Amino acid sequence: MDAILQALADPSRRTVLRSLRDGPATVTELAAQLPIARPGVSRHLRVLREAGLVEVEQRAQFRLYRLRPEPLAELDEWLGDYRALWQQRFDALHTEVARGRKQRRDEG
Repeated sequence: MDAILQALADPSRRTVLRSLRDGPATVTELAAQLPIARPGVSRHLRVLREAGLVEVEQRAQFRLYRLRPEPLAELDEWLGDYRALWQQRFDALHTEVARGRKQRRDEG
């Protein structure tokens, strides 16, 4: 989990993941979407690969990177507890707002 969060902490790596949602891509294709050179993109891809977020396949002279969604599902599951906590708080706020509106209507 720590490796996933560290990998996602960098905006360039999030951009790479966003690009890979649309399908596999080469380093050159990914570099075209970032303001950094190909060696920098390769370093980011190494971090993403070590976190299990991308996988690479050798095709002729190209390396094709593709998104691995499984670690993101693990992260989503972990965040689910916090999401439930916030949902309870929003539900309580909604109840209080509705109660206040009803009270103002009854008084007015």
